Amino acid sequence: MLPSERDPHSIPATHVLQLVEVVARWGITAEELLSGIDLDPKRLSEPLERISIPVLEKIAERARALTGEGALGMYLGMQMRISAHGYLGFAAMTSSTVREALEIAMRFAPTRTSAIALRLHVDGDVASIVIDERVPLGAAKDIFILALVVGIVQIGSALTGKQLEGTADVTFPEPPNFERFEAIAQKRLRFNQPSNQLVFASSTLELPIVLADPAARRLAQEQCERELDALGQQSNVAMRVRALVPKRDGGFHSLEETAALMAVSPRTLKRKLSEQGTGFSELLEEQQRERALMLLRSAELSLADVAERVGYSDVANFTRAFRRWTGLTPGAYRRAALKR
Repeated sequence: MLPSERDPHSIPATHVLQLVEVVARWGITAEELLSGIDLDPKRLSEPLERISIPVLEKIAERARALTGEGALGMYLGMQMRISAHGYLGFAAMTSSTVREALEIAMRFAPTRTSAIALRLHVDGDVASIVIDERVPLGAAKDIFILALVVGIVQIGSALTGKQLEGTADVTFPEPPNFERFEAIAQKRLRFNQPSNQLVFASSTLELPIVLADPAARRLAQEQCERELDALGQQSNVAMRVRALVPKRDGGFHSLEETAALMAVSPRTLKRKLSEQGTGFSELLEEQQRERALMLLRSAELSLADVAERVGYSDVANFTRAFRRWTGLTPGAYRRAALKR
């Protein structure tokens, strides 16, 4: 059953099954974890079973209360398997490069859930993956965002056969007693930040996937396309604009350029976005904010360089925009980011 056939913001039950496996380390059974929740533990392994976000919150709160562990997301992320992501996971693991795998993950993420979206930014020698919480995850946020951050790194290392390097930001507070994980985090993870993002060298994108299989990838991708069509996501104009606005290696497409890529007039594009409750300027500024947060992690770029790459003609205008986005000046954000 696809997400649109139930709650469009649900998640596959297999992810809750992984949480069941984690809490078993504390001697907690699936029945105990799901006590009082209208969910049959036996159905968690069903490929088409899905869990709504409100139910997910209840399970997350119960898991935290039963284990007394504030950083369950770390455990969940460390055991994340790409095979749990269905045809999307199979398409990614048979891709040629990390870039191709990420592009597949971003395009077909709605076949798994619309609660979370991934976006890739690349500018020069730096790149970032932004994890966009499209629907509030509430009490489940820290567990599942942290699991996704750690899981992306774990999966990337498994797919390439290399230990991937980079840093990460998350928007929620540091869990209690997180210092126990410093040997793993190595001060590369920051809490209470403006966005959920992983920042790494853009050269990582060209690393080959060890299980690359073009024929298998095409078959899996075709199935993902059918699932996306069934969801009606092909007609989600805002989603398509988000994917098309960033240029492949830096900069942004204009309204006119984006409309041309979508084979519509600028006027039609503006109308369609308005019907979906947004506008091109809003979506562009979202991308500029994310790009700025990535570039400011590079000590080699001046503030003027960052402003120019984000699309501002001078540092003063960029500073005003950045303060509006984050409540901080670009310099203050950079100093905090580079302290580690």
